[in-house]
Amino acid sequence: MRILFAAPEHAWGGILGMLRSELPEHEFEATGRFGADTLKGYDIMMPTMCPVTREMLRESDRLRLIQQCGAGLEGVDIEAARDMNVWVANVPTGISGNADSVADIGIYLMIGLSRDARAMSRSLRERRMGIPMGRALKGKTAGLVGLGGIGRALVRRLKAFDMRIIGIRRHDPRRAANELGLDWAGGPHQLKELLGQSDFVILCLPLVDESRNLMNRDAFAAMKKDAFLVNLSRGGLVDRDALEEALATGKIAGAGLDVFWEEPPDPDDPVFRYNVIATPHIGGATDVSITGIMKVVAENIRRVERGEKPLHVKN
Repeated sequence: MRILFAAPEHAWGGILGMLRSELPEHEFEATGRFGADTLKGYDIMMPTMCPVTREMLRESDRLRLIQQCGAGLEGVDIEAARDMNVWVANVPTGISGNADSVADIGIYLMIGLSRDARAMSRSLRERRMGIPMGRALKGKTAGLVGLGGIGRALVRRLKAFDMRIIGIRRHDPRRAANELGLDWAGGPHQLKELLGQSDFVILCLPLVDESRNLMNRDAFAAMKKDAFLVNLSRGGLVDRDALEEALATGKIAGAGLDVFWEEPPDPDDPVFRYNVIATPHIGGATDVSITGIMKVVAENIRRVERGEKPLHVKN
């Protein structure tokens, strides 16, 4: 089978090379960018960050599976794929090690913000020792917006820092609070309550129509002025202009971003002039996560070859 990888050859931790070694009987082709010109002639597509529209699907002549090498499918027209009898599948964060890897990056960003990593670099350049003074995580409140795989992995880690942990969950928040041992959990309509209490607001929920630009001017106004935003999920959850305004006017103390409003982001974007720690969408790019994802993707390729239903289909 011919399989299209809509990304540069070595993107996502080299998963394409791993799949070639695992499945040498199949033909893999990388587009060299986060996009694709055509789906014609391919049996399987791995979209990564490439949108898959109804128009693209109409041009396909033998496509059988759109297989994401991760969880996010917001760029895929799942309804159009269903209409054209094309499976759409992902790899849920909780089964591959991805959630744990993303949670690790969350801790990295939280510590970098609380200990003022940008000021540390300045102190070293200026040969000043003993500054800046940081803020300990102990006793602070972490507000998790989303209590799925990544949120649950974060809870396990944050407890070790003696933090107060609260959360937002769409369905049955009380049950989630009891299961995870949270200090408080509420529904989406209680977001501002969480924002007003949190020293760290951590986004780990999917991007859907209801959550797009969740962090807008009103949301930033509800946050504490010495609080930090950490986005581990999708850039579309944050209104970029509202974020810049909140940073510029001191409505929040800083932000940690692994995902962006456009990817890759412009390195000269004015947002980065403020107290922002950024990582290049590498939350899930670890040895554990990529190996776990590769195994699921390889199994689904084998299933399609045998004419079987893939795992974790969304349509």
